[in-house]
This record gives sequence, structure tokens and C-alpha cells, in this order.
Amino acid sequence: MTLSGAVDSTMFAALHGELTPYPWREPTPAPDAYSLFVARSSAMGWLIEPTGEHCGLWGMNDAGFDSSAGPRHSRAAWFQVSLPTPTAIDRPLPVQPFLACAESVAARVGVLHLKAVQVLLPVQSLASPEGESQRTGAVVRLLQEIGWFGDLPPQERTGVRVTLDGGQNPTIRSVAPDMLGWLRELKHDVFGDFFLTDKPVMLRPAITDELWRGPARHSVTIDGTLAEWSLDGLGWLAALLAEAGRHHRLDSPLMLSAAPILDSVSAP
Repeated sequence: MTLSGAVDSTMFAALHGELTPYPWREPTPAPDAYSLFVARSSAMGWLIEPTGEHCGLWGMNDAGFDSSAGPRHSRAAWFQVSLPTPTAIDRPLPVQPFLACAESVAARVGVLHLKAVQVLLPVQSLASPEGESQRTGAVVRLLQEIGWFGDLPPQERTGVRVTLDGGQNPTIRSVAPDMLGWLRELKHDVFGDFFLTDKPVMLRPAITDELWRGPARHSVTIDGTLAEWSLDGLGWLAALLAEAGRHHRLDSPLMLSAAPILDSVSAP
């Protein structure tokens, strides 16, 4: 199912790493990622049904498993949905449930050793009255989730590298310092000790340019410490970074690529 304005509202996620099928699945054909994602998101109430009623979070576009991992191709699975636009002013982009659904699908197939994540964030779809980002309610919702990460053992904290690419839009480069200042004002420790660096995370294959304002061209990279290396933590961080971008008047998609600093993924 594709919603109207699908390109402008596209959210895409690629899970990079190793997805080892369960032994009992072989040598049968790999399951259909699209069908599994639809079934899971429908069961959780996240799928907008074909009736067109916006009672869910997304409409399904496409998905797939990749089996050709190698030096220039580390993607194990990918998922593409369309969001209703605009996103409600008191709701962040649903990156956490999106990645949770992707994780459930991968876990149904095999064991995923996650090495990196790439997510297309349709920042422009975030409702912003009067041309500004007065999205306090959405930010409050994200901050209310801090307690979920509060009981993790200290050893779970992981250094992560996050690259935000604006494609053909160079604005991300000029607003990045202010975005980080805004994040510091929120005073939380889910993502801390962050700073700008010049070592981008580069993942292959690249997401199709037509899905955003690609190709990747204008980027900034942030090193920091995340409460845990997980799709849950990364989904929370991605949603918060989208809010930071919209707060600073970004009006086009951002491509987020993230990897643990010790295992940072780069093209050869």
C-alpha cells in the first residue's frame, strides 16, 4: 500500500550486519520480508489498513532480505513505508516502532548481528506551525521515555558514530552546532558526551536517490555515547535528532547512518 505523497513521506530503514538463518529454515527459500513486516505491523496496530483510515502509523511500501553481504555490501534487510503527512505536532516520527517491527521480522528469520543502521527521516513531514518548530509535545513524549533506558547496566553504554546527510540540501552543515546545543539543553543521558567529528559512517548499497533529495553530499558526523547499542535506542535517538533538525528549520529528508565507533562501517 502506498499513501499519497509517498516520496515526501517515505521512511526507509536498512539493517547492516549478519543475519544468520535458523538451521531449521535451510535449505527452504527465505521468508518474504514484505509479508512478515505487514503481518507484524498489522498485529501491533501500526499499519494503516487499505481502507485508508489513518488509524495506524504507516502504509507499507516494500521490504526485502539481502544475501550478498561483502566488503561493499553489508545490508542484511531493508524496509520502506510511507507516513501520513503532516505528522501530528505532538507526535515524533515513529522511528522506534518502525525499527522494532524490522527487528521482529529479522528475529523471525534468524539471528541478527547488527553492525550498523541507516534510516531515512522525512523531517519535512513534521508539522511546524508558522514555519517554526513549536513541537514541544513531541519532544516531551521522547523525554518521557528516558526512564526506559535508566535501569541499564553501565557496561551497556556504547560509543556510537552518527552521520546525518541532507543530500543536495547543505543546511545540515550550518545548523549542526545549534542542533547539538539544543540537545544539551534537554539534559538527559540517553545520548551524551557528543561532539562533531570528521569521520563519516558510509554504508553500501546507497538508498535510491528518488526516495529523498539524494545522492548523499552534505553531511555532518556526531560521536557520542548511547545508553545501549540497540534498535530501540537508535530509534529513540533518530526521532530526537529529527526533532532537533526541524527545530532548526530543516525542511527536507535526512539520512541517518549509525555504527558503534569501534566497529564503524566505511566503504573501502
